[in-house]
Amino acid sequence: MSSTIHDSSYSWFRLGITLLIGMVANAGMWAVVVVMPAIETEFGAGRAEASLPYTLTMVGFALGNLLIGRVVDRFGVTLALNGAAVGIVLGYGLAALAPNMVTLSLAHLVLGLGTAVGFGPLIADISHWFLKRRGIAVALAASGNYLSGAIWPTMLADVLAESGWRQVYLTLAIVTVAAVVPLSMLLRRRLPEEAHVAAEAASALRARSVGLSPRTLQYILGFAGIACCVAMSMPQVHIVAYCVGLGYGPAVGAEMLSLMLLGGVVSRVISGLVADRLGGVMTLLIGSVLQCVALFLYLPYDGMVSLYIVSTVFGLAQGGIVPSYALVVREYMPAKEAGGRVGFVMMMTIIGMALGGWMSGWLYDLTGSYQIAFLNGIVWNGFNIAIMLMLLMRSRPRTGRAVATG
Repeated sequence: MSSTIHDSSYSWFRLGITLLIGMVANAGMWAVVVVMPAIETEFGAGRAEASLPYTLTMVGFALGNLLIGRVVDRFGVTLALNGAAVGIVLGYGLAALAPNMVTLSLAHLVLGLGTAVGFGPLIADISHWFLKRRGIAVALAASGNYLSGAIWPTMLADVLAESGWRQVYLTLAIVTVAAVVPLSMLLRRRLPEEAHVAAEAASALRARSVGLSPRTLQYILGFAGIACCVAMSMPQVHIVAYCVGLGYGPAVGAEMLSLMLLGGVVSRVISGLVADRLGGVMTLLIGSVLQCVALFLYLPYDGMVSLYIVSTVFGLAQGGIVPSYALVVREYMPAKEAGGRVGFVMMMTIIGMALGGWMSGWLYDLTGSYQIAFLNGIVWNGFNIAIMLMLLMRSRPRTGRAVATG
């Protein structure tokens, strides 16, 4: 039975629908980035105050990955998507009507909670439908987040120019209802119980080889997720400010950020293909080592051309790391708990991004330079590498297709 369900034509169809939903659902993460200057002007807010809606979006996004992931485990992804769509629309509506920054920020907390359905929960769901090609399936599902960031800001810029920032939120509310709800109906099919058995057996075998309980391994992966994303956040959060400090201007920094995101999409696809052959832990280790190398390259090279090249290398290095955590969870933990456990680890990676973004700014304020901030990222990256090496050493040697079919 499982051989006819996993990696089937329906599995690939489901992946396509998942990617479309992710591209729409994740738009809530990028909306405030587009409208921030207009918000500053209307409310007379400072840059820090205008950034608060984005911060609360990420707080909600982190919590939503955990909470909605548990809903997926219990009730299925269609119910979770419809419930999240209600939350997303509510968040957009409150934002469009917001009379002040406090209301707008709280609206974004709600928006972040709902938007989370487009990341960890969708990744966990699609992972059930693939065995041999799980790596590439998870990577493509995770790419919806980056693709959303590449598409929506450009599309919404025209709405902002013609109708104002409130219309941006109303437009996204309409798009969410029109796309997420009907598309979620195409995902109502539940995986047969027999199909879970094969995945459960493989994950149980790997879990015994590591000698760690699912809870202990989950917490270890959570810390690894924080560590890798503290490192990842340094260039992603501060590249624009770094370029301004070097005298290159914000436009150059924005272009470098775009290169990182585009490189991240390519990296996620390549990492997915690699994971289907080498497994999640080895793929994560490779990505983490490459990210560490890219961070080292930022230390000696600060010329404009050099930074374009290094930023591209960084994007190509880091994009596959976060999706690989979902693969490790699926390889070593019970299938029926995938939503909650993937959601927890995704939540910790987001916390790592938030912590690292703040920490890098704090170190810059202390030293007047980003050099120590880059070194700080390298140290945290080392923790992640050490954890992956530990998991590899504790696991029994695995060869051939055993990795790909677990």
